[in-house]
Amino acid sequence: MRRPHRAAAPVKEGPRANLEIRVPQVQLIDAEGVNRGVVSINDALLAAEDAGMDLVEIVPHAQPPVCKIADLGKMKYQSQKKAAEARKRQKTIEIKEIKMRPNIDDHDYETKMKAVRRFFDEGDKVKLTLRFRGREMAHLELGMQLLNRVKEEVGEIAKVEAEPKLEGRQMMMVLAPK
Repeated sequence: MRRPHRAAAPVKEGPRANLEIRVPQVQLIDAEGVNRGVVSINDALLAAEDAGMDLVEIVPHAQPPVCKIADLGKMKYQSQKKAAEARKRQKTIEIKEIKMRPNIDDHDYETKMKAVRRFFDEGDKVKLTLRFRGREMAHLELGMQLLNRVKEEVGEIAKVEAEPKLEGRQMMMVLAPK
């Protein structure tokens, strides 16, 4: 005989409030922020009800736990806003790739270098890839000269994170903003 499937109890987010607080005594802070000292849980719940607010557990691991009379919905809303603001401010560093050929023309090179500088201004890393085709493999020194030229040009605004290395028919170098 199979037992019926039981779903796990939902995991509650945020602090415990009101009847979820199951301790005999709490350190109570009222709505104005005044410390009322250690009181029984029933007195704290009554005080919160009189104020028309919730009893919210602020420091659950203290002896006794510290609880505050506050508006739980407002607290949750404020914490969500803070988290969203923090997410908005953080910058993820991306690796942008610039592909070149060893015999690149000067104007094309300048255009690629403009893009490299723009990526550094935005705080991103740049991966330079040189692709060799056919007989170009016989002149790997041209590729090294080109990558060294790039390294010298962006030397003041970037540092080399991965030195130029050859992988098959491609030579790669990674630069990061200073």
